[in-house]
Amino acid sequence: MASGRRTQKPSWRFTFAKRIPTADPTAELPVPAAFRCPISLELMKDPVTLRTGITYDRQSIESWLETGSLICPVTNQALEGDELLPNHTIRRLIQDWCVANRSFGVERIPTPRIPVTSIQASGLLSEIAFVGRRGDTARCQELVGKIKALGKESERNRRCIGSAGAGRVLSACFSELAAESFERSRAGAAEEILSALPLFFPLDQDSCRQLSSPKSLDSVVSALRSEDLDARVNAALVLRELLSSLPPRRINGVAGTDGLVEALSKLIQNPISPRATKASLVAAFYLVASSDRAAVALADTGIISSLLEILVDSDKGMCEKALAVLDGVLGCSRGREMAYGHALTVPVLVKKMLRVSDMATEFAVSALWKLCKNEKRGGGCSIEAVQVGAFQKSLLLLQVGCKVDFRGVKRPF
Repeated sequence: MASGRRTQKPSWRFTFAKRIPTADPTAELPVPAAFRCPISLELMKDPVTLRTGITYDRQSIESWLETGSLICPVTNQALEGDELLPNHTIRRLIQDWCVANRSFGVERIPTPRIPVTSIQASGLLSEIAFVGRRGDTARCQELVGKIKALGKESERNRRCIGSAGAGRVLSACFSELAAESFERSRAGAAEEILSALPLFFPLDQDSCRQLSSPKSLDSVVSALRSEDLDARVNAALVLRELLSSLPPRRINGVAGTDGLVEALSKLIQNPISPRATKASLVAAFYLVASSDRAAVALADTGIISSLLEILVDSDKGMCEKALAVLDGVLGCSRGREMAYGHALTVPVLVKKMLRVSDMATEFAVSALWKLCKNEKRGGGCSIEAVQVGAFQKSLLLLQVGCKVDFRGVKRPF
């Protein structure tokens, strides 16, 4: 499609007037050709001009340039650089046209903010790194807040700041500020960093190394226990990103952080938001999948009951994550002991077979297999599973070409 556009003559693009629907379904309002982006053919919201003199909507031309195309889509001229100059004249004319046609249902386009440049992003991040090493928490918090605000303005800003090394700088700064007691003098800046980091996921290895240091992990746990709900949500998001990026050997070390498993379990058992619960479930999954110690500790918090309650009435994503954690906890004898004593364990697991998704079915079958093969003589769990329909569903799985590994399957999110 894009290559087809390059072959068109410039005059074709600027003489064709597109009509758009208005508030009156029986009428159409022609959009001046000069107000439309030559790429998207839509009304420009942030017109910018290339060195070739052609004006495009910023989002469209940036997407074009990101594909590696180094020519002007209209003129086919080679581009020596990708400098985009805001065309304030065209933008004001478009805004005036919108206002003049307000009675036709046309809304005035807002004046776009000037996007951050790579030089500005690098400068801000360098200053954050400097004040972080110096221990100037007030200035650090102020600068991180500025970076966060810029990142929230647009996807382009997020990419630009992220490419400048935001993840590494913020993680290193968090490690510098981290303290055993999470002192209030540093907590504000550290919590601000935790709130900014999710904007610049995924994190690279250097960032994960900084965040997985003992001091940093202690501070993350303190944030998980904080009375500030936003701090708890952000800590759960950062922990999920960290654990999903580390190898199992490193995760086993993280699992030994004092209070970490208990804090995650509390977020699951006493939910504060779906986002925090899902992040906590994913983090818990990686912990129990890599550490038997974490599985035992999580079982001891009474997590089994909460997971079963989640499975009774939750959406697909939540069910998959809860089943993944439950399957991991049932890998230890303590987890199975707790599950045997709960009346809903077997019925809920059987109910979720073939009801949610392939992934949910895998975890449900794996969890049932662990319960049945490890139970003591008497076969109470196996008998109950047959009574509530596990046998028929298992046969159906085999008949339709089941992909489930009955030895126990773990799949990453």
